[in-house]
Amino acid sequence: MKPEQVEAGAGQRCPLPDAPTLPHSVAAKLEHFLELLLRWNARINLVADRGADAIRSRHIADSLQLLPLLPPGDGALGDLGSGGGFPGLVLAIATGRETHLVESDRRKAAFLTEAAGRLGLTRLRVHPQRIEAARLPPLAVLTARALAPLAELLPDAARLLAPGGIAIFPKGRNAEAELTAALQHWQLQVERFASRTDPDSTIFRLSDIRRGPS
Repeated sequence: MKPEQVEAGAGQRCPLPDAPTLPHSVAAKLEHFLELLLRWNARINLVADRGADAIRSRHIADSLQLLPLLPPGDGALGDLGSGGGFPGLVLAIATGRETHLVESDRRKAAFLTEAAGRLGLTRLRVHPQRIEAARLPPLAVLTARALAPLAELLPDAARLLAPGGIAIFPKGRNAEAELTAALQHWQLQVERFASRTDPDSTIFRLSDIRRGPS
């Protein structure tokens, strides 16, 4: 789908492209990650779901569906408010990209650091700090899941993305209302995709993000 400059209002969602088949080594790392998550989740609240099957379907699959939306190449990926590693750490496992996870909660950041070490993710760096303090390299792609309204994410996207970079933000049933509010102060190109894991959710892929007239 060719992105177009958007105006406020509802837009049609495109079907999400099929995700690539994961190599056995990647699937094995995801299972190892799940084991670590379950162990830590018993001590600190990383995700509300406690069972392995629920985490696979609600969190891991939800993160993996973003794979076909990533830009080509090996540019750096950043994830804001990474929490238990969704979607940033999962995408790092699946792609091997240089990845930067920003998480201000020290306990969650400690989990992300241990998981990266145990999984051999040598190109992943955890930034245990607030998002506004994070100093990351220019990013090819920026993600954030269940973090903040779109209007609050766009300043960080504009600051952190390299020229030509894209932001991928999964959003719930209020996606269009968030977009309408954001367009009061921002101009951007937008593509909408229907989530495979939640029929009420929309995945925004945004580019050419810049401040517009107030």
